[in-house]
Amino acid sequence: MQPRVLKVTNRIIERSRASRQAYLARMAALGDQEPHRGTLSCGNLAHGFAACQQGDKDTLKLMNRANVAMVSAYNDMLSAHQPYHRFPDVIREAAHGMGSVAQFAGGTPAMCDGVTQGQPGMELSLFSRDTIAMSTAVALSHNMFDAVMLLGICDKIVPGLLIGALSFGYLPAVFVPAGPMPSGLPNKEKQRVRQLYAEGKIGKDELLQAESESYHSPGTCTFYGTANSNQMLVEVMGLHLPGAAFVHPDTPLRDALTGAATEQAIRLSRPQGGKVGLADMVDEKAIVNALVALLVTGGSTNHTIHWIAIARAAGIIIDWDDYSELSSVVPSMTRIYPNGQEDINAFHDAGGTSFLIRELLDSGYLHEDVNTVMGPGLSQYGQVPQLSGSGLIWQPAPEKSLRPDVLSSARQPFAVNGGLKVLEGNLGRGVIKVSSVAAEHHCVEAPAVVFNDQNELKAAFDAGDLNRDCVVVVRFQGPKANGMPELHKLTPYLGVLQDRGFKVALVTDGRMSGASGKVPAAIHVYPEALDGGPLARIEAGDLVCVDAINGTLSVRLDEGALAARSVATQDLSAHHQGYGRELFGWMRRSASNPEQGASAFWTHEA
Repeated sequence: MQPRVLKVTNRIIERSRASRQAYLARMAALGDQEPHRGTLSCGNLAHGFAACQQGDKDTLKLMNRANVAMVSAYNDMLSAHQPYHRFPDVIREAAHGMGSVAQFAGGTPAMCDGVTQGQPGMELSLFSRDTIAMSTAVALSHNMFDAVMLLGICDKIVPGLLIGALSFGYLPAVFVPAGPMPSGLPNKEKQRVRQLYAEGKIGKDELLQAESESYHSPGTCTFYGTANSNQMLVEVMGLHLPGAAFVHPDTPLRDALTGAATEQAIRLSRPQGGKVGLADMVDEKAIVNALVALLVTGGSTNHTIHWIAIARAAGIIIDWDDYSELSSVVPSMTRIYPNGQEDINAFHDAGGTSFLIRELLDSGYLHEDVNTVMGPGLSQYGQVPQLSGSGLIWQPAPEKSLRPDVLSSARQPFAVNGGLKVLEGNLGRGVIKVSSVAAEHHCVEAPAVVFNDQNELKAAFDAGDLNRDCVVVVRFQGPKANGMPELHKLTPYLGVLQDRGFKVALVTDGRMSGASGKVPAAIHVYPEALDGGPLARIEAGDLVCVDAINGTLSVRLDEGALAARSVATQDLSAHHQGYGRELFGWMRRSASNPEQGASAFWTHEA
């Protein structure tokens, strides 16, 4: 193992010892009640299979046959999730072929961040993760099941499903992806059109045409944002079948993988002699593997929040220092938009997750000795699924990348580090991703321009007030303030300013999209402004420095002068009512800070 990766892993194991042991003890106690539907009364069991066909009823009366729970985030609003409408029938058929049963246990909400970007609904986005976790728990609470199939792909959905399923970690669980849409309008062209619109050089008709050519069919959006980062991390954790992440939807290979995932979930179940549950798969080494995969591929900054919450659900405590230390030693091996110009389909064609995993294992960056849904050992994930005359088979990944401009080797990476850094200083603590930021923009020092609402920036841009070097501070965007929305709407305006030759950076207690790109952005800054953090004391014209080279985030004021300033306030009542936001007040009020997962469930210390 690479020494620093091993050091971080051991630190996490030691830090998490008490909480991890408590979690595993709880799962062991729950797992002792097997099979779980055997503990139900006759009335309970009769309700549980009342709607089943007679053959399934007869099977479920036998305690030596598996019942597989399907928990799905299907809806028609998410292109990535629309293909899931076919999956239950595929899964049921595969389960019947194994002499078992599959029941649709429950659906979870699933919002599309692409629809809600810059809209009121985005203020529910972060908290939808914990809502999905609770929905997953409700779905599995019937105690009828021996294994779990988790159908989800996008931003908060995979983390929510995984957090919820970890409360039932004595059961084996397999994630079932649906795959990306085919490539559409090149991402560089989409970015160009968005900036032209921001400058007022084209109208809505041209913009909508470009967006429609980018997002054009069922399947996951093809840029490397949070959704595709989810798929990357879940596969590297061994929770998919090998090579399953980026196979297109509605294809024979995709259906074969879904059927095979069902069969594997049944093999893992206790009625079939299985002993390994999700709790055994999601351990400290698997979490470190996920973080390495995130950093090696320049994945979504949202996972500096979500994977902390996932780890905590398994009794594992990680923090941003773990990310940063790993980032300093792992290589950057991909160039997928926004960290390059090609999309996730080009990455898959180059060798994809199978090539990446094998390279990282061979170079000592991943732990091989983990439990996966395929059994012990991650090395079997260096294989590619294919259909042959005899059915689904796996072949070794290609020896060399088929697109070296998209996917490199570990020995000849695009960069020697992962491009994620922790920033800390008298403005608080946050993170920055520089994998797609040009080196000359890694340190920006300029006068502050301060906004209390993201919508104020457009007006200032249109008025020409931002045509200068500036650090744009957008505050009162933290989890307690308004649910910590993504501020992707700001990206085209800031990109235009940078292209005009100005030094520009963003500082915010909010989030950026997983597609954040070329403008340096200090994000997730805490203490947030609503809690009286230093951002609430910044004034227009203050000299602010965002320094990704030295890892600092500061304002050029002495400590006494900054502390002596009054704390700015903001009337946020308009963000707490309407569009269902009033229902999430308890989550806002109890949310932990971003480095604790921005969750209503746990704090770092709990």
